[in-house]
This record gives sequence, structure tokens and C-alpha cells, in this order.
Amino acid sequence: MYSRFAELVAARVQHSATRTFFTPRAATWEERFAADGPRYAAAVARMGLGPGRRALDVGCGSGRALPALRAEVGDEGMVLGVELTPAMLAATVREGRAGLARLLLADACRLPLAAGAVDGIFSAGLINHVPDPAAALREWARVTAPGGVLLLYHPSGRAERAARHGRPLDPDDPLAEENLRPALHAAGWSMDCCEDASHHFLARAVRAR
Repeated sequence: MYSRFAELVAARVQHSATRTFFTPRAATWEERFAADGPRYAAAVARMGLGPGRRALDVGCGSGRALPALRAEVGDEGMVLGVELTPAMLAATVREGRAGLARLLLADACRLPLAAGAVDGIFSAGLINHVPDPAAALREWARVTAPGGVLLLYHPSGRAERAARHGRPLDPDDPLAEENLRPALHAAGWSMDCCEDASHHFLARAVRAR
């Protein structure tokens, strides 16, 4: 019981820190990253989802990937956007994207979804910010149907981001292929693509059957 209580307290602290960081930035998020829209659409297309499928944008922010996900699955498909920060969901509404998806205020590592509920998960820039990347990958595998796809994306590569922050590449970065591939495998995913280019990071994995 005490260990469970400690987990809940740690999660509450993490939630507060995340919301403290993103809440004041939500109002100008779209303005800062307006040029990323086409790149998000190109990344979503790599998922290979078709009409009628069920897609989840985990850590959806202001919903930049939602138009592309909706276009992929069509009107008969389902799109969910999960975000921890209420201000970011409010930004999604302001941008006119609320009608594209069902929006959920929830923890990306404790999703309020049944096992196998979705066919594909899109995640942009989130895995570096969750407290336990391995646990997040396991949770995302839990809610994905066998044969479903996970796409981890960032509109800049690891080296570019490290240089921007004035630091070397971190060998412990969960997105480094030597770390990501075994972590995905352990969580029930099979990685079929990893691109750490100067202009983007993209990793695609398929849920083991």
C-alpha cells in the first residue's frame, strides 16, 4: 500500500511540473511552431493507417497531428487526442481541431483505454519527457491491437536538438537507437525503421502479434 501511495505522490509531482512548464507556453505554441504542420502530416502518413482505423495522438499538445490523423482514418475512423495539460487542450479547441478527435485529459503513462483499443499511436516529442520511458512504451503497447503501429516523431534530429541546447548527445537518450530498439522489443514492439536525420527524428514500430 505504501509503495502504491508513493507512486501516486510521484505521479502528482510529475503532473504538476509538466503543467507548470506547458501552461504558460500553450497560448503561443502554434505561433512558435507554425511551420511544423506539413512535417507532421508527412510523419503521420508513414504510419500506414487506413480508413476506419483507430488512431491515438498521445501527448497531443495543441493538436498539430490531429488533421493528418483524421485524414488517414477518414470519417468512419476514430481519432483520440490525449494531453495532460488543460491549457494545451484549450489551444486545440481555439485552433478549431476539437471536431477532429475526441480529446481526453489524461496521463500518457496511465491511459484510460481498454487493451487493444487503438490501431496506431502517434507520439511527437513525448518519450523524452515521461518519467519512465520503458513504462510508457509498455502502456502504449497495452492499448494497441496486435499488428498496430507506433510512430515516435520529432521535427528535428537528436544532434540538432543537442546543439540547440549547447550540450553533447546523451548516450542515455531513450531515442538513441541502441537504447530504443531493445526498449521497444521488451515492451512488445518490433522496430522496423529509425531515422535520426538532421531535420527530423522518426522511429516506427509494430505491435507484436
